Amino acid sequence: AMKSLQTREWGLMVLDEVQTIPADKFRRVLSAVRAHCKLGLTATLVREDDKIQDLNFLIGPKLYEANWMELQDKGYIAHVRCIEIWCKMTAEFYSEYLRTPRRRRKLLYVMNPNKFRTCEYLVKYHQSRMDKIIVFSDNLFALQHYAITLGKPFIDGDTPQSERLNILANFKRRPDLNCIFISKVGDNSFDIPDANVLIQISAHGGSRRQEAQRLGRILRAKKDNVTEGYNAYFYTLISQDTEEMYFSTKRQQFLVNQGYSFEVISNLVLDVDSNFSYSSKREQAQLLQKILESRDSDHETESTAHIGTGSSHGRPQNRGGGGRDNLTRSSHSLAALSGGDDMTYLEFSSSAPQKKHQHPLFNLRRK
Repeated sequence: AMKSLQTREWGLMVLDEVQTIPADKFRRVLSAVRAHCKLGLTATLVREDDKIQDLNFLIGPKLYEANWMELQDKGYIAHVRCIEIWCKMTAEFYSEYLRTPRRRRKLLYVMNPNKFRTCEYLVKYHQSRMDKIIVFSDNLFALQHYAITLGKPFIDGDTPQSERLNILANFKRRPDLNCIFISKVGDNSFDIPDANVLIQISAHGGSRRQEAQRLGRILRAKKDNVTEGYNAYFYTLISQDTEEMYFSTKRQQFLVNQGYSFEVISNLVLDVDSNFSYSSKREQAQLLQKILESRDSDHETESTAHIGTGSSHGRPQNRGGGGRDNLTRSSHSLAALSGGDDMTYLEFSSSAPQKKHQHPLFNLRRK
């Protein structure tokens, strides 16, 4: 198929998700296929590296950029209310957070009991309004724990395709199924037009592109259910006084540049109610103990622990000690493999470097 593409001279080449083109793999394809004109399309013209400027000579200058606020006002996309909720860490969780190595801290602030109860409150509130809710989590341990505790279906990289399609179909059609939990596999290529509420409990560092992609899951134009001028809601739950606050500020930069504003709620108080999970100190202590007993892999996001749709390390982790049998197989999206999700690759030599033989004449020249 590639040979047939290379042998023809095309009039127009249309490149969707054009921000992935500066990646090395796509550069090769771009140079191998001949076309008189190249047209790039994207809704998120942003990368976390400095290669975005390469599009000027790879494709050409930017000709048109739609104003998101104008599209919103004209009804082409939903009116979204963006809210960031600060969730105070419980004393026990925060004490453990301060003395835990950095690589194991994330699970503590993602599993913060106050964040869990806030998520539970928002799910119940929007379910009472008959809204369609998506809850996103990059961390698989948290994704499964939240979903199972709240009795909701979840989709991650290990979910079979048939089950995934069944969950999405039921979410679209059944009024009694109005909340699903999704890992970062849902950042791209998921068509969920009825979803109008998104709750983000865990994300991939400070990725501005992921923030915009997730907002796009609820941007489909809505015709009804308008409250105070809004018909879609984008919540980000942040554990207060943790590194998550820094990442959140960085993630929002692209959307702020598009005209969105984030409302910060720092005083959301949930009454101690038996209807909410982890309301008692005993339940919180049991949850903390479960986290402390978790494996190192539970502290990783899906990118390194399972499928790697947006990791900053493209090489599977070798956890066993150096043999080929210890390598793990992981599947990736095309966007991730081509660098669209900031994946980078490291080169490793399979054998010790051999000294290159040189003619004696070169040694004479170096003297």
